[in-house]
Amino acid sequence: MPPDHSLHWQPRFPVDAKLTFKGLRRGRHDPTHRQETDGTLWRTALTSSGPVTYRIRQQRLDDLDVDAWGPGAGELIRSIRTELGEHDRPEDFRPAHPVLERAWSRLPGLRVPRTGRLFEALVPAILEQRVVGLDAQAAWARLVGAHGGPAPGPAPETMRVMPSPETWAKIPIWEWRRAGVDLHRSKTVIFAAWHAAKLDRAATDPARAYELMSAMSGVGVWTAAQVGHRALGDADALPIGDFHLGRMTGMALLGRPLAEQEIEAFYLPWRPHRYRVVQILELTPRSAPRRSHRAPRAEPFR
Repeated sequence: MPPDHSLHWQPRFPVDAKLTFKGLRRGRHDPTHRQETDGTLWRTALTSSGPVTYRIRQQRLDDLDVDAWGPGAGELIRSIRTELGEHDRPEDFRPAHPVLERAWSRLPGLRVPRTGRLFEALVPAILEQRVVGLDAQAAWARLVGAHGGPAPGPAPETMRVMPSPETWAKIPIWEWRRAGVDLHRSKTVIFAAWHAAKLDRAATDPARAYELMSAMSGVGVWTAAQVGHRALGDADALPIGDFHLGRMTGMALLGRPLAEQEIEAFYLPWRPHRYRVVQILELTPRSAPRRSHRAPRAEPFR
C-alpha cells in the first residue's frame, strides 16, 4: 500500500531513530511500537488530525526515509523532524566524567525526542506509578490492545493506535482492575483524559505544560519528567523519585548508591542536560547494575 505522505530527510547532524525512540517504547509487547529484524521502525500515534501509522527506515545516521498512512499522516510528516529531536542540542552537552565520556562517544545520533503529544506520554507514565515496569507495560499493552483503534496502512499485525481521550474516560472499572491498575491510577488517567485537549495545546510551551501537570491530582515531579523527556524534548527532565535512579547513577559515577536526598544536588553540574545523563546510563547497562532489589509488584485484585 503506497504511503499517504512520505519524507526523505538528510539532517546536517546524526540522528539514530531507533535509539532516540527507544524510550518511547513501553515494553516488548507495546502495540504502538514495533522494530523489525532489519531495523525498520514502526509506530502508531493519535494526532489531532486522526490516527497514523508511520515507518522509519535508515541506512545512515544522516539519511532517513519516513512513510505515513492514515488521517494523521500529513501532520505526522510535518512534525517528524521535531519528533526525532531536530531542536535538541546534544552538542552543548559536556559529559565531565570518564564513564559518561566513553558511553557518549558510543551513542552518536542519540537525541531527546519531542513528540508534542502530552496525553499520549502521560497515560503510560501514570500507569508506571509505584509499580514495577513489567506490570505497567502489561497494563498498557492490555488496555491499548482492547480499547485502541486499528493501525492504518500496512502496519505489522497486532499493532494498534492508542485509545482516544474519550475512550480512556469510559473504560469501565472492571477493565482497569483486570489490567492490574488500581483505583488511584485509573482515576488519574480518567482525569487527564478530560483535560487532554488542554494538555496537548500546551506542548508548544513547556513551562505551561509543566504548570498544568503539576496542578493535576496524582501527577507529581516523577510523572511530569516522564512526559517532559518524551513529549516536550526536555533534556533536563530529571525523574526525581525514580526507584532505581540513585543506585544506577551512584554506582556508575560515584562507586556507591546515592541516597534519595543526594540525587538532585549530585546532578546539578549537568544542568540543563540532567535527563541526558540518565538516558546515557540507561543505554549503557554495564556501567552499573541498575537493580539491587525489585520495585513492588502490583497486588492482585480480589
